[in-house]
Amino acid sequence: MASRGSRAAMRRLGALTGVAALAVLGAGAPAGAAGGHHPTPSRTATPIKHVVVLFDENISFDHYFATYPKAANTDGTKFTASPRTPRDIDNLRTAGLLKHNPNQYAPKRLTPQQAMTCDQNHDYGPEQYAYNGGKADRFVQNTDSGKCSGGLFGEPGLVMDYYDGNTVTGLWNYAQHYALNDRSFSSVYGPSTPGAINLVSGQTHGVISTDPASGTENPRQTATPDPHAVQSPDAKGVGTMVNDPDPAFDDCSDKDHTSKNALAVMQGRNIGDVLNSRKVSWGWFQGGFRASTPWDGTAGHYAKCGGTTHTNVGGAAAVDYSPHHSPFQYYKSTANPHHLPPKSVDEIGHAGPANHNYDLTDFDAVLKAGKLPAVSFLKAPEYQDAHAGYSDPLDEQHFLVNQINHIQQSPQWKDTAVVVAYDDSDGWYDHAFATPRNGSKDTSTGSNGKPTDSPACQAGPAAAGGYADRCGPGTRQPLLVISPYSKVNRIDHTPTEQTSIIKFVEDNWHTGRIGDASFDSRAGSLQGMFDFRHPNNKQVLLNTDGSVKSVGPVRHVDPVATTITQGPAMQNAASATDSAGFPALPAGIGAAVVAAGATGTVLVLRRRKGRGTA
Repeated sequence: MASRGSRAAMRRLGALTGVAALAVLGAGAPAGAAGGHHPTPSRTATPIKHVVVLFDENISFDHYFATYPKAANTDGTKFTASPRTPRDIDNLRTAGLLKHNPNQYAPKRLTPQQAMTCDQNHDYGPEQYAYNGGKADRFVQNTDSGKCSGGLFGEPGLVMDYYDGNTVTGLWNYAQHYALNDRSFSSVYGPSTPGAINLVSGQTHGVISTDPASGTENPRQTATPDPHAVQSPDAKGVGTMVNDPDPAFDDCSDKDHTSKNALAVMQGRNIGDVLNSRKVSWGWFQGGFRASTPWDGTAGHYAKCGGTTHTNVGGAAAVDYSPHHSPFQYYKSTANPHHLPPKSVDEIGHAGPANHNYDLTDFDAVLKAGKLPAVSFLKAPEYQDAHAGYSDPLDEQHFLVNQINHIQQSPQWKDTAVVVAYDDSDGWYDHAFATPRNGSKDTSTGSNGKPTDSPACQAGPAAAGGYADRCGPGTRQPLLVISPYSKVNRIDHTPTEQTSIIKFVEDNWHTGRIGDASFDSRAGSLQGMFDFRHPNNKQVLLNTDGSVKSVGPVRHVDPVATTITQGPAMQNAASATDSAGFPALPAGIGAAVVAAGATGTVLVLRRRKGRGTA
């Protein structure tokens, strides 16, 4: 038997080999350069064997990290930063923009009692104009929500406001113990669905609109491109996605097929197709994906998802599943139209009736069983996804802490990387501007009555592939890497974007690029957030309020036999606990929220009307 010292030396040698391989891959292998031997799925360029992406909604970097690592500590959960915290973070505090700000209103700190806020304007065009060519001084005029409805908290200039470590305590503590990037942007401007599509393909061009009456297995293209689904269509009706149309390959789209809005189909490849071609296991796991009314197997009939709901901290109910947050449902090759469950835990991540699209309960089962897919994408149920209007940072924290605690206590933690990322900024103020690397010259009238593309985007570099309406990088969002191999209490300044995540996956599993002007070819690397030579060997567990519960070494955990839940979990749950068993309201917060409601901020959820935004 090898000695402890020799085993450690062997691990270090393997880590160094992984670093060298990743460096070679990062040098830019051509997209189609496969040829020769195809690596087996277990052969990775780094010690990372499992990537889990927690993909949340609608947060700008400054909205959550404006004053990091300095919290007010006047309410909420106390936060005290390590004296070793880096000082070179780029936020409102270090930029001197908290009091002296070029916008119409100065930023204000939001308290935990103001967790439920209005949704902001985060359309493709208005976000461009808010940045005003890099001056970042027109947010109130372009993306502010204006008057709040439904009793949600609002005030003049709300779009400028931010939370600190007394509310988003969990994220601040993960940044203390792992790696935070302060230069991560959306791949293009705009709302949720383009962000989700960029996460999985780096390519929002190639969309067509379809007739919802034609079904979800073989949807027919509409005679005339629907402007909500398709921007700048060509003669064949193929254009770019800039809005939030629901996916065509999904029974639960159009509110369980009760409305008649045109649906969307994406052409081309996504990361799921690429991983399938190399026999690398993967899955998309989303809250509420298991149908509340299963498909009966009859042609022309649909499964339904609307019956599975949860309540947020304001006491308002939200349907768990959001079709336009489920990117693989836009592609025929990677869709599960009828929301079929996997037949067994062993099937999860592999071929089967679910076709790699699962419920969050399936992730819990496969994690405990020690059979985690190589690549997993997790999407919270709506009430926990952080989207203003129906979710909030407190409910989001419950989701993140619950999932990350479970991952760190699983058999796979020793070689896993958790990535926390966001689909868009919701239009929340952020002072950091990314000079366009991909331009667009769409002069049609946008939602704000101005040319769709701003002067900065029209003056940008030629559109890759000639595809219009993909101006970017767009807005800045938080990005964290949580892993035994991530750097500790480190702020990475490498310019990255949503597509950087799949670039890491491509490089780690030797898949090559997606091609067709996908942004994976230009995306910055996540490598600066890792230290493969010196693993941190950490297990950091948090409490439900985001405070640190324990810090210790990675522990060995044996897998346990598990089964999948065939029916919907927690249907119509409106009890005192959420799906993780956490209190629906953190201690001391519930009463304050209710009291706030009595003074004009009654927390009642108004569901989006018509198409809405996300």
